[in-house]
Amino acid sequence: MEQFETRFKQVDVLPLVKHYMDKLDLCNLFTKYVPAAAGSLADHAQSLCILTANIICDNKPLYKVQDWLSQYSDGLVGEPVGANLFNDDRLARALSVLFDSDRHSMMTDLSGNAIAVHKLLTDEIHNDSTTVTFIGKYDTPDPQAVKLKRGHNKDFRPDCKQVVFGLNITADGHVPISYKLFDGNTTDDVTHIPNWNALRTLLGKEDFIYVADCKLCSHKNLIHLDLNDGLFITIVPKNHKEVKQFLKHLRKKDVQWQDAFEVESSRKKGKINVYKTYESERTKDGFRIIFVHSSSKQKDDEQRRQKKIDKTILQLEELAPKLNAYHLKAKKEIKATVDDICKPIKGLIDVKILSTRKQIKVKVSPGRPSLTKSVYKYKWKFTYDIQWELNEQALSEASKTDGIFPLISNTVLNASDVLRKYKDQPFLEKRMYTKKTVLEVAPVFLKKEKRIEAMLFLYFVALMIVSLIERKIRMNMAKEEIEKLPILPQGMNTKKPTWNNIRYFFRNVHYSEILRDGKCIQALVKGLSALHEQINWLLEVPDWRYGTLHGSWWRFNVT
Repeated sequence: MEQFETRFKQVDVLPLVKHYMDKLDLCNLFTKYVPAAAGSLADHAQSLCILTANIICDNKPLYKVQDWLSQYSDGLVGEPVGANLFNDDRLARALSVLFDSDRHSMMTDLSGNAIAVHKLLTDEIHNDSTTVTFIGKYDTPDPQAVKLKRGHNKDFRPDCKQVVFGLNITADGHVPISYKLFDGNTTDDVTHIPNWNALRTLLGKEDFIYVADCKLCSHKNLIHLDLNDGLFITIVPKNHKEVKQFLKHLRKKDVQWQDAFEVESSRKKGKINVYKTYESERTKDGFRIIFVHSSSKQKDDEQRRQKKIDKTILQLEELAPKLNAYHLKAKKEIKATVDDICKPIKGLIDVKILSTRKQIKVKVSPGRPSLTKSVYKYKWKFTYDIQWELNEQALSEASKTDGIFPLISNTVLNASDVLRKYKDQPFLEKRMYTKKTVLEVAPVFLKKEKRIEAMLFLYFVALMIVSLIERKIRMNMAKEEIEKLPILPQGMNTKKPTWNNIRYFFRNVHYSEILRDGKCIQALVKGLSALHEQINWLLEVPDWRYGTLHGSWWRFNVT
């Protein structure tokens, strides 16, 4: 009697991820730089491609990757069969070999492929760094690997060790093109020169505009870029002399602001942010300083200051009934407490400490009070109270500096264009957010620092692929004048699809096989709707990626 069996396998977004990995020639790059030993059952390139796809599709710890892969290779079966070669030991060995390979040259080739295939513009590069936090001892550092150390932790975990992860993205689609790891106790200001030098080598030119946060604004960094024909845009810290002088001038006199541009707020619908610029005198090194006035920042500064004032007044009201008791009996003690409360809004509130005195009779002789033997003397007793009022003049002067932030640059762009380019910097923070949340870079379930460093290389690759996918769908939506897509939960629309949205929408796509006596007689991909096909079309994923799947479609092949 013939036996029939139906088997279901997961498909979801893996075919389109494989398409973008193939376009970058990723498997061939891994084969070139991480060759497998002769006679091995599974080469390292296949293992590393599977690890990268796992990070993108459904990030799992190393020991669970085999189970994740079996959903695609074997379907809903008891034991992994097609995925049995890719256990955690084999994947870990592949990471060790990846660490020993020439990862810098591989990154250069990979970025070159991305720039060529996707026609990325590289005339403007944004840089930022974050920390990757590790929980555990890691007491035996590897001398060849980046050092896990304690430093300024951007995840607010100063008790944990970390590495510093520096990332460079293009302004065109915000695609990562390079990264660099630093020891965990490295400060951001010393990362820019080696990072810019590496970018210059990668791109083969110096005339790209390097945009970074205020840690770039040091004399050493800016002079190095300028002397090597580099262009930069960054923000100036408020403690710099030029900024202090301008803000002091602005409190007393007005300046002639130039209209820059207006944009709709990304946070509040219908709200328009207005930007104005004022270019002051150049620095002693000949760099331009452009002061920017932002209407949205002005309102934020006003609200922030008012919150501080309200908090200070509340604390003063709570302090008043506590005076003249315990540690608040002396004027000196009261003044120190008042100064501490008013410190966040120094000069904006005037507080007076009022004193009253009265004469009291105090017994100075020992023993119980007696009408004939007790000796008394008279002394003054002081009691204190506080009064406060807002300093209207100081408030008026402070309001004149609301909404101001300074930029420094050596470009010849007009002031509004300098501002436009700097305003792309928050998109880099979005990429950091994607790495930490969507791709879940931490926690890291690895013990050896070599493997951790190799795994972070794969996270960079995964972040590049995710960014290319988001760039492609948004570009083609704009080209085809498609305003939004209903791919969110419950069919809600999104104007800017993210990788997380796409991954969620494809979650129910699966592969169905009907077997007769162990042989496949019919295979179908189910769960693909017209909207799925439209998304694939917008992503320029060929129909055959989903239309002609076979039993071992999940494998990565060297071409």
